[in-house]
Amino acid sequence: MTPTAFSPADGPSATASPAAAAVSAALARLPRVVDLLAARAEEHDRDATFPYQGVEALHEAGLLTLTVGQRYGGPGGTLSDTVKVLSGLGRGDASVAVLAAFTLLRHAEQARTGSWPAAAYRRLLTESKRGPALVDTLRAEPGGTGELPATVARRNGSNWLLTGRKTCCTGAEALAWMAVWARTDEAVPRTGLFLVRGDSPGVEVDPVCDQLGLRASAGHDVLLADVEVGADAVVGLAGPGGHRPGTDPLDLAWHDLALAAVHLGVARSAQDWLVRFLKQRTPANPSEPPATLPRYRSALGELASTLIGAEELVAGLAARIDRGDPAAVDRAGVAQLLANRAATAAVQQAVTLTGNLGLSRRHPLERYLRDVLSGRAHFPPEEAVLEAAARAALEG
Repeated sequence: MTPTAFSPADGPSATASPAAAAVSAALARLPRVVDLLAARAEEHDRDATFPYQGVEALHEAGLLTLTVGQRYGGPGGTLSDTVKVLSGLGRGDASVAVLAAFTLLRHAEQARTGSWPAAAYRRLLTESKRGPALVDTLRAEPGGTGELPATVARRNGSNWLLTGRKTCCTGAEALAWMAVWARTDEAVPRTGLFLVRGDSPGVEVDPVCDQLGLRASAGHDVLLADVEVGADAVVGLAGPGGHRPGTDPLDLAWHDLALAAVHLGVARSAQDWLVRFLKQRTPANPSEPPATLPRYRSALGELASTLIGAEELVAGLAARIDRGDPAAVDRAGVAQLLANRAATAAVQQAVTLTGNLGLSRRHPLERYLRDVLSGRAHFPPEEAVLEAAARAALEG
């Protein structure tokens, strides 16, 4: 059996041991994948080209399907497993890590809720055995995302025709499936997720993304022009006040800790580069490498301590969430805020300590800085997280 070959099943696996072995095997392959990603990260960043080879490596290592539920014949990777993988991938190439994150989160959500129709998810699993099958939920729109999306689904017999534009769609050019948030054109609109194959007629990728960092993640716009969606490929269609994707507390907790882990992986790569710099560089005056000087050693110690604290916070909450602790779910938003602040501060400190060299495109440190800053787009604004924390404190 290949690392990614699993057989969809109607019920849970007979035992947990094969699944646990699959998780362990995938994690054991992680360092090799990280090295491969790191070797080509600069090239993809500079040219803003999609990292097909890196995504293929994830697939071959069994990392893209790590969170497929055991009831579907998958490994059933936990949030703790996901955090480990994404932190590692972040050290290699943050763009690939983000691409992996959304696919892993989608499989994990399906394992918990079974929200996708059985036939559609079975097709995704079949495609995931043949090659990389990236998935993303498309919510954002050029005019902002209000209570009702501008993307419209109208009836076409028993099916739907989907029309609209979605923006900042991570992995747009290579998505196997898109879960598109849209509203119906009924007198009282309903909203839901319409499952669209990436190669469906009427789907067009508009390559408008030219962002500061995460440049290989292909966060382009997706245009939908009368894209046909079967009645059996719609999730959660409901009237006013119905469920809005990305608002379930447990889904949010997985998302926040998973993406925070990517940032921490980036920061660890920045620390690794800084350590090499401090050990090897010998300025004309003083004659000793900076690593021997108290000022640099103290700053490096501060940076490392900050990252250790953030990593322990994320890993600890992930383990508690895996054990079903509701208090940990409630704290995940604040944890991602603190972890992202720590990661950003660590990379900025590394740049400060290395001066002009740290900002030179001949070195990866400036890419790490751009990636960690660009990743903020995947999280709610800081003021929203702080407002929620204040409200919880006042009501507690």
